[in-house]
Amino acid sequence: MTRTLAHVPGRVALPARSRFAAALRRGLWWAVLSLTGGVERRGRLPRGGCVVVANHSSHADTAALLAALDARHTPAIGAAADYWFASPWRRRICRRLAAGFPVRRSGGGMDDLLSMADELRSGRAVVLFPEGTRGKDGELGSFHRGALVLAERAGVPVVPVGIAGTDRLLPKHGRLRSALVRVSIGDPLPSTTGPQEARDAVVALHARTVAEPLRDSATRRRVASVVTSRRGIPLAFGWALAEALSWPLMPELLLAAVCVAVPRAALRMSLGALAGSLAGGLLALQLASAGVHLPAPLTTDRMRAQVRAELALEGASAVRHQPWNGIPFKVYGAEAGRAGVPALDWLTASATARGSRTLTVGLSFAAFGLLMRRHRRQYGRCLVLLGGGFAAGLSLIVNGWG
Repeated sequence: MTRTLAHVPGRVALPARSRFAAALRRGLWWAVLSLTGGVERRGRLPRGGCVVVANHSSHADTAALLAALDARHTPAIGAAADYWFASPWRRRICRRLAAGFPVRRSGGGMDDLLSMADELRSGRAVVLFPEGTRGKDGELGSFHRGALVLAERAGVPVVPVGIAGTDRLLPKHGRLRSALVRVSIGDPLPSTTGPQEARDAVVALHARTVAEPLRDSATRRRVASVVTSRRGIPLAFGWALAEALSWPLMPELLLAAVCVAVPRAALRMSLGALAGSLAGGLLALQLASAGVHLPAPLTTDRMRAQVRAELALEGASAVRHQPWNGIPFKVYGAEAGRAGVPALDWLTASATARGSRTLTVGLSFAAFGLLMRRHRRQYGRCLVLLGGGFAAGLSLIVNGWG
């Protein structure tokens, strides 16, 4: 009898407004998790209502499920009433951002769960963490019966889900850090499933998801090994210093390659490149003021004439044009030295100009790397595209200033 309740021909459909709100929540959490390391899903929910049971090790589990589950099921998350509904602001956050409903943990919890039976019969997915609290060290505790009683009462299947990566993303009593989150949706279990059977299914999904290796690129791994070693920052510093003197390849090319490969290294690599640019620019100014002419490949007389005109009008602050006009930084450094620009003025102005460009490029490519984390195996192709785009852009700039 309970089984047929889920398939009554005249059942109430989920309101379009609820599905739209669920789609907005899914988009929000997908975007957030994409910026913190990415989220990927295996499997899909069955048609119609279902009770989703999942392992629970982090507050980020809710975000992972809302990002991964179909919006057409308008997932509702069971949340501890004594925590998430203990204050007005938490209650608003839980309801609006997580479609949460309160479940009491000390008396009355079963009534709270059974109040969702009609929602299930209308096709909604109710998400519950049967452990009742966040686990430790990836171990799953025993499952309470509430989720299974609700599924049996509503006549809907139980769907086991394994979540991996959230314990690294947001550990219990820890701070947020970058991590890929993976959600594996298992095959539906009958509404008469017992707690141990449901727990075993979730344990198996979780273990399989954790053990599944991330597909990666050998090239990316080699780049990452250099960037995360003691050679990383000296490499960024040396490249940028050389470019400020004579080297034709701008440090942004290096930053693009390494920040996509290792997003977490973006800030320190960008700061290393900025320090190298400033040191190289100051050295270029001193050498030019002493009459030393360094080679400047891929630059033109028109570039130098433009920089001389800007320096004559604006002094050291003329370097503010450099991030946008395509003229290499080394041209500004050398011409500033020949124009007798004071070293301190030059250092201050170039720190602002180069800092804005270098940090923007590094952090932007780091964000791209996080978004593309699940496609790490394509890193080699990404390098080819970066190199091709850089070569094309450089050719256009040089020809434009020819």
